[in-house]
Amino acid sequence: MIFSIPLGHWVELLINFLKEHFGGSFDFINTNFDHLMGLLTGLLLAVHPFILIALLVVLVWFLSKRNVALWSGVGLLLIYNLNLWEPAMETLALVICATFLALIVGLPVGILTAWSDLVHRMTMPVLDFMQTMPPFVYLVPAVILLGIGRVPALLATVIFAMPPVIRLTGLGIRQVPVDFLEAAEAFGSTRTQKLLKVQLPLALPTIMAGVNQCIMLSLSMVVIAAMIGAGGLGGEVLRGLQRLDIPRGFEGGLAIVILAIILDRVTQTLGQKNTRKGN
Repeated sequence: MIFSIPLGHWVELLINFLKEHFGGSFDFINTNFDHLMGLLTGLLLAVHPFILIALLVVLVWFLSKRNVALWSGVGLLLIYNLNLWEPAMETLALVICATFLALIVGLPVGILTAWSDLVHRMTMPVLDFMQTMPPFVYLVPAVILLGIGRVPALLATVIFAMPPVIRLTGLGIRQVPVDFLEAAEAFGSTRTQKLLKVQLPLALPTIMAGVNQCIMLSLSMVVIAAMIGAGGLGGEVLRGLQRLDIPRGFEGGLAIVILAIILDRVTQTLGQKNTRKGN
């Protein structure tokens, strides 16, 4: 019999080591992030749905196009009419938190990959691994380390949605024309000044494409994350699947599609506006 490498056993030993030596840290993370997500969800639900819908329509009108704002209002009113407003706000809170954390981690790493060829060569295989890994696999270490609830769902969503941010941030900065960088250096700009005043503004359309993909991947993880206690619209779809309740599953899925379209159109429009400004 061919010798079998015990990779699974090694991973189990690593997770047990982390639980034994850093269990208190994971409990701290679990408690505080659960409180943060609960606070954000509470803020979204504290405002009357009609008022929040009106505010969101005005915000989309300002950020995007008029027809996108109008259809966003129609979609949000439909979600309210289907009695899915509360799970929709839970899902929106999860997506906001996941995108925010993915950007906090992904943007600096993406900048490093653009600055250093060594970091780029080391990071790309890891990103390939993260993007080809089935989403369900992310649930296993998240549940073992953090238990069942919103925080392990958030962790799995962040890991799943982060690679596009890193890739496209690095790609956008690398694509900045050398002439612009040489002109900035001629005026005595430091590396930080070149980054903030030249590279990031010119790379913003590409970075926004990464943000768009990050949001879409976060929403695609909603139903899977509901299996470990994420709740929200994913929970509605999961319960509909478990009980063979076609109306419930369809309505929950439709609400997810509405949120995805709204967020997709807004981020796409922002990227297009930045492209026109750059030209």
